[in-house]
Amino acid sequence: MTCDHATNRVPADLGGTLGIAAEDMMRHIAFDPGAAGLTLALAERLDSPAILSDFSRLVIDPNRGEDDPTLVMQLYDGTIIPANRHVDQAEVTRRLDSLYRPYHAAYARLAARQPDTVIVAVHSFTPCLRGRPPRPWQVGVLYSHVDERLSRALLAELAQRPDICTGDNEPYTGHLPGDAIDRHALVPGRHNTLIEVRNDLITTSADQAGWADLLAPLLQRALAQVTA
Repeated sequence: MTCDHATNRVPADLGGTLGIAAEDMMRHIAFDPGAAGLTLALAERLDSPAILSDFSRLVIDPNRGEDDPTLVMQLYDGTIIPANRHVDQAEVTRRLDSLYRPYHAAYARLAARQPDTVIVAVHSFTPCLRGRPPRPWQVGVLYSHVDERLSRALLAELAQRPDICTGDNEPYTGHLPGDAIDRHALVPGRHNTLIEVRNDLITTSADQAGWADLLAPLLQRALAQVTA
């Protein structure tokens, strides 16, 4: 189990803040609200190890390739990030070396412990971006065309729950070259899927436990299908 956007923490060497309001740091632009708790709850139910990031995606985004132009965001969903507005390559490299690369090195070590590792990435999405229509999905299953096996099986399981509005590669497509799944699952050929839950549905530990109770058996059945 992985959670690339687990926290909104800004390291002390950046002053503990990026210059935006505290309420913005609690928004989806800084991390994936509820995703860390859901990741840990799923890991417990699936008897799985988990790795979670320990820095805000606004400092540097571990779910982007090192050459991705959105690696260090300067403007996100209507909010300017003052500490990033004039960031130069030297500072980007410093953040890569101190945060991004250690996270991915730990991720790679965890994934390499056994030959049949399966990667399930957990994220959350905001119900509505500023100026955009509301998103109807409660959960989304995201995947790359490179390997759709586990995601397709999970979508089939979710299709048996008409009470749940499920997005198939929604609210956005699930592949960016160099992102975490690309690096740690697609390139080495590991089974994988990415689950997005709408963040207003996982605000409390009870909510997170409920979604973990729902998703864990679906993941187990989906994996059984693709590894049979």
